[in-house]
Amino acid sequence: MNRQINLSASWLNIMGDEFEKPYMTKLRQFLVTEKKNGKTLFPPGNQIFYALNRTPFNKVKVVILGQDPYHGGGQAHGLCFSVQPTVAAPPSLLNIYKEMETDLGLVPPSHGCLSSWADQGVLMLNSVLTVEAHKAGSHRGRGWEKFTDRVIRELESHRENLVFILWGGYARKKGNFIDRKKHLVIESPHPSPLSSYRGFFGSRPFSLSNTYLEETGQAPIKWKLPEVAKL
Repeated sequence: MNRQINLSASWLNIMGDEFEKPYMTKLRQFLVTEKKNGKTLFPPGNQIFYALNRTPFNKVKVVILGQDPYHGGGQAHGLCFSVQPTVAAPPSLLNIYKEMETDLGLVPPSHGCLSSWADQGVLMLNSVLTVEAHKAGSHRGRGWEKFTDRVIRELESHRENLVFILWGGYARKKGNFIDRKKHLVIESPHPSPLSSYRGFFGSRPFSLSNTYLEETGQAPIKWKLPEVAKL
């Protein structure tokens, strides 16, 4: 079965056995049935594991946890909070840009693609990796949460001095087993317009991440995004 999985060797060597578990078989059958029934799923099949494929296991420095993919047409491409280069940045991402500008003085780009962060070791992982078009949260409880819990546990256990950025109650709960003595955990309300003013603004996650990375002998993240986005 592993040969059919669009997952890089970096992660497949660690996570390969997860695909043999009963819940994953049921999840795969669910996705196949949904597509046979004519439902549109996001992101495209070849981008479901894009976050993992773009950021190898041993290159991860920062983990940003999201919930599930954007459900609008052409938005999701496998990185949480990120959209494809030709799509306007959604409200939560605009708030992330506002905080980045306040925190670091960086002027936001005209796009919403965060791939350049992924290339530097920022793993932008949604808890649920697929969604039905125009139905937010439609694939929750189908098994993806178990898979992404395993991703976090592998990183937590086998890496040191990572930064985990947990925005909102959902992400905090998902990361409640992370050892704070071994890693830096940055928590704040979610950047959505509904909660951003309750403590997301002013939380300074970007500068705090870089300070910790430098203190632990790692290169900081260049958070400034290129003006022209590339997937």
